[in-house]
Amino acid sequence: MEEKLVPRANLRLETIEAGAIAGVSWRLRAVNAAKLLASLPKAKGILDGFQPDVLLMTGGYVNGPVAIVAWLSRVPSAIYLPDIEPGKAIKSLSRLVQRIACTAPASQKFFPTGKTEVTGYPIRPELRAATKLDKLEALAKFNFRADRPTLFVFGGSRGARSINQALIASLPQLLKKIQIIHISGTLDWLDIETNSNMLAPELRTYYRVFPYLHEEMGAAFKAADLVLARAGASMLGECPAFGLPAILVPYPYAWRYQKVNADFMVDRGAAERLDDDKLPAELSPMVISLIQDKTRLAEMSANAKDLDVPNAGDNLAKLLIGLAKRAIR
Repeated sequence: MEEKLVPRANLRLETIEAGAIAGVSWRLRAVNAAKLLASLPKAKGILDGFQPDVLLMTGGYVNGPVAIVAWLSRVPSAIYLPDIEPGKAIKSLSRLVQRIACTAPASQKFFPTGKTEVTGYPIRPELRAATKLDKLEALAKFNFRADRPTLFVFGGSRGARSINQALIASLPQLLKKIQIIHISGTLDWLDIETNSNMLAPELRTYYRVFPYLHEEMGAAFKAADLVLARAGASMLGECPAFGLPAILVPYPYAWRYQKVNADFMVDRGAAERLDDDKLPAELSPMVISLIQDKTRLAEMSANAKDLDVPNAGDNLAKLLIGLAKRAIR
């Protein structure tokens, strides 16, 4: 993904070999440890060539070699934790950095006192601008009606197969009452497109499906009354920015980050959690029950909006500039 998105933003991209150490077999752990050690010289070459004033990391074992080289070279560095709970890589690297930026205060308990700063979750400027779109204008971009509730479903750039499958099975019931914007991801696109074309014409009118959205992502958020998605870190920034209630489905085959993210939103009254194994039975009734309850939606929307930090990007930038200035003195 980075190889497509980074050049699009006119940024230089360098890569190193890396792999997870925790949560894998001992054989793979040995292979990945060797990769990380072998990447130290390349990481040093990248830093020597770029000569950064400050280094920002966002987690994952790929940051290990760069963090070690920066620490040895006395380059000031910071970690940004997008999720609520840090993984083992971030916990380990936190000892080598000067500052740790967090999305929410709930993350501060995982780190030494005085080392953290709550910046909020930065979202793309285009998404932030889309929060000011007129809802009718956003609906018009998808040729949707204003008198029908709108559900926005997505699972990440590659998609979420279990969400896609449960949604497709539920479309005949859902589309009788609501309209849906669905980003399927690239992996399931051909099957999803085939199923979409098999819908009755009167139902297909209320269904818009895409493998991926970029420029129109903001309009999709603005058009929606409810989101159904995985509980990745972006939900901690994007749903609050648009004041959108969500049904969050944590990815079940990884460490608990997404469950913790979902529970954070649920505990603050901004979301409901739906576990992956309950999707087939509960997706349709949960969506219909929630999206038709305007009082509950309004409460969840207000609670989500309370979590928004509009100047999160500026906060993170100021933290990094401050680190760089102290190093230059």
